[in-house]
Amino acid sequence: MSKDFSQPGLHRVAALVDEGSNPFELACMTEVFGIERSEVGGLLYDFRLCAHQREVPMRQNFFTMTGLAELDLLDAADTVIVPNRPDTAAPRHPAVLAAIARAHARGARLVGMCSGAFTLADAGVLRGRRVTLHWQWADEFRRRFPDTEVDDTVLFIDDGDILTSAGSAAALDLALYLVGRDHGTEIATAVARRLVFAAHRRGGQRQFIERPVPSAPGPSLAATLEWAEHHATEPLTVADLAARARVSVATLHRHFRAELGCTPLAWLTARRLDHARRLLETTDLPIDRVAAECGLGTTANLRTHLAAATGLTPTAYRTQFRASAR
Repeated sequence: MSKDFSQPGLHRVAALVDEGSNPFELACMTEVFGIERSEVGGLLYDFRLCAHQREVPMRQNFFTMTGLAELDLLDAADTVIVPNRPDTAAPRHPAVLAAIARAHARGARLVGMCSGAFTLADAGVLRGRRVTLHWQWADEFRRRFPDTEVDDTVLFIDDGDILTSAGSAAALDLALYLVGRDHGTEIATAVARRLVFAAHRRGGQRQFIERPVPSAPGPSLAATLEWAEHHATEPLTVADLAARARVSVATLHRHFRAELGCTPLAWLTARRLDHARRLLETTDLPIDRVAAECGLGTTANLRTHLAAATGLTPTAYRTQFRASAR
């Protein structure tokens, strides 16, 4: 693989490799952005790794990364991925912080992996922004950077040109979300399927936080969610979900809040919107038919929810993603 960007026309992604970085997040980014996939037509991105030094020891010195591109690769990237940093108190190299600040100033998209949010904040790009990171780092981050809003209850946050994720596994959730944002739901789902990974964990889903084991554990939502996935496009209501789960509507709301961090209606709407996006990407159905087929009912309802999720009208969404899904 070339050390420099060499794929004309592809979105350029540069992943920073920093001292002590966790190899799991780096592997997730490489797997999603760097692997050529025949099932989606080949490469989706021009992906490269870079660092400010020739050799970079990874976490706990398990191995050393070599042969990386130089740090100035960030000056040409469309997306810059900033890795986690186990020692959040240790200062980052000034050249790294300066390169991140330059990338942000020229309009590059920044992606912070877990405690990489500290690096982004040290680079001066998070003032007035909203971020997430692993819950164990949240209080320290709030103390050091009070001008940044922290939500440590979610898996990842899309704040426009800056996206941040929580703990290790959330890196894969965020990577797949970015594929969907860039190339559409159908392609993101195809990549997730190839990885044998569930594509439906959304940013608003709760991080896992240790709690005492309850004396009488409540029913899991898993069976109800699996059933609802297959019936979401039907005239299904929250009361129907509660009946399926054999609980009251109020109890169902509590379970959804505790396990998914959202209401049953919000979850159901998201499933229907996913189906609508696939129809827009892969069919020529009229917009009103798409709204009816996905379960959202009316064109106005579809337009409202799609605009909230993507910033696009149904027609604009189809124009942007129809060709790439073929």
